[in-house]
Amino acid sequence: MKLVVGLGNPGAKYNFTRHNTGFLALDFYFKLNNLNWNEKPRLGAIYGRLDDVLFIKPQDFYNLSGRAVATYAKYYKIDTSDILVVCDNFDLEFGKIRYRSSGVTGGNNGLKSIDEEIKTNCYPRIRVGTKNPELQSKIDAIDFVLSKFTPEEKARLPKILSETCEKIDEFIRN
Repeated sequence: MKLVVGLGNPGAKYNFTRHNTGFLALDFYFKLNNLNWNEKPRLGAIYGRLDDVLFIKPQDFYNLSGRAVATYAKYYKIDTSDILVVCDNFDLEFGKIRYRSSGVTGGNNGLKSIDEEIKTNCYPRIRVGTKNPELQSKIDAIDFVLSKFTPEEKARLPKILSETCEKIDEFIRN
C-alpha cells in the first residue's frame, strides 16, 4: 500500500493559497481520475483511495501535518519509502516541480512535522515552486505562503498541477 499526502491548511479561506499547493495537486489528481474524497475526516485527514493507494489531506494546520501522516502510516503499516508528500516551496521558481526520494526540510514546517512524527526524512516528496520575488520583497514569509496566487499564476496552475499529477502517477507505478 502507498500513501500520497497533499499538504495544506483546512478551511475555505486557504483555498488557492501557496501553502495549499499540495491540496490543490491532489484535488486536481482526483478530478483527472474521477475520484471522490470522503469529506468526513478519518484518522485526522480527509481521504480517498484508488486501488492500493491512499490519498490524504491532513486536517491539522500545515505545521502539524505529520500527525495524520504518522497515524495513517502506522494504522496501514506503510513503509516510509511508500509515502509521497506533495508540498509548496517558496524558494523554488514558480511552476518548477522537484521530486526527491528523501531529503531535508528546507525550512518547510509541514515537512519538519512529518520528519518529527515518523522519525525520518527518508520518504519521497514533490515540491512545487511558488516563488514570486516581487511579492516576496513586499511581505514576510508567513504572509507570502498564506497569500493567494496572482491571476497570472492561477492561469498557469492547470499545467503545473497536471505535471505534478504525472509525478504522482510515476510514484504510484514504481
